[in-house]
Amino acid sequence: MSDLITTVEACFNQKVYKIILSKPRTKTKDYHKIVISQINETYHLEKFTATQVFNENLVTGQLIEFLNQALEYDFQQYNAWDDQFEYIIQISKKGKPSMTRKAVKEAPAKANTHNRQKNYILQEGVVIAPLVDMGIFTKEGKVVKTMTDKFRQINRFVEIIDDEIKSLAPGTELNVIDFGCGKSYLTFILYYYLTEIKNIKVNMVGLDLKSDVIDRCNASAEKYGYDNLSFKLGNIDAYESSFPVDMIITLHACDTATDYALYNAIKWDTRLIFSVPCCQHELNAQLETAELSLLTKYGIIKERTAALITDAIRGSLLEACGYKVQLLEFVDLAHTPKNILIRAKKTQSTEKRKAQALAEVENAIQAFSLKPTLFQLLETDKLINSNKI
Repeated sequence: MSDLITTVEACFNQKVYKIILSKPRTKTKDYHKIVISQINETYHLEKFTATQVFNENLVTGQLIEFLNQALEYDFQQYNAWDDQFEYIIQISKKGKPSMTRKAVKEAPAKANTHNRQKNYILQEGVVIAPLVDMGIFTKEGKVVKTMTDKFRQINRFVEIIDDEIKSLAPGTELNVIDFGCGKSYLTFILYYYLTEIKNIKVNMVGLDLKSDVIDRCNASAEKYGYDNLSFKLGNIDAYESSFPVDMIITLHACDTATDYALYNAIKWDTRLIFSVPCCQHELNAQLETAELSLLTKYGIIKERTAALITDAIRGSLLEACGYKVQLLEFVDLAHTPKNILIRAKKTQSTEKRKAQALAEVENAIQAFSLKPTLFQLLETDKLINSNKI
């Protein structure tokens, strides 16, 4: 330990302004990398997990203690830079530290503020007509101050989709359906992102039950020059697509409307699914369990339990049908409790994995006396092979 402290302090005393901790000692460690930047008299830490980044600020004394602990228990490598050199500390399997120094021609840039601007996919300063009409951008393409949170939420939605399609080559063609599109704010943004930013050829249809909404959306699409975006009147459960569907979007489709949208996506062998469920009333009315009555005795607890079980069942049913599934936080819980987004991608899943996912659903159905719509639709159409129910 004394050798490590001496090595870290000797390196740190070179007035380094950038540090990266890497090579976790075990795969179970919370963070796979930590980036540390000097900003004025403090140090800003960015702690990277597989899916998130956590931030922390430390003063010099705290940072040296943090580095000693991190290198003793969590990481095997330390890289740091001053104006002339890169310093490298490596920890052997026996815990012995060694330090090397090398001159660098091009060192990392220095950070000068804690409030570095996030590199959003939808850029401020670019006039995006739907965002102007939504009141999020000014006519000059600047974010309206009171709409900053909404701008971040929309970018988060685009980022979630971008994670799945960023590998697609320009010129790729996508057929997209937005079930329950409503006023279609995000539909227009998605079309802009796919066509203007990703240069993907898109045929997109928005479906809703309100004729006045459909007329208004078609007028807006024409105004924006979105030639391959159209809106149609119709029910999700009765809709038949006239073309192969590559992507399904369903945002806040109420209660079982989400189930019919997911059922259609599975039936059509849709490659990508993005769904934000809403108003999960169906299972709330059914939920019963003698052994876990704690979860049903209080109305608000029962409601939230039912909502979580509803989306967990949907996710596992998608897995049972050959999808890789993630349930993500769409917006911060402070903005809305309806903040789960189901992201699913068709994969070559094993029969064992499909059977396991289906068994998880069947166990939940039996434990809570449930009859989920999506399960019944898939079972009736023989898209799943249920043996227990």
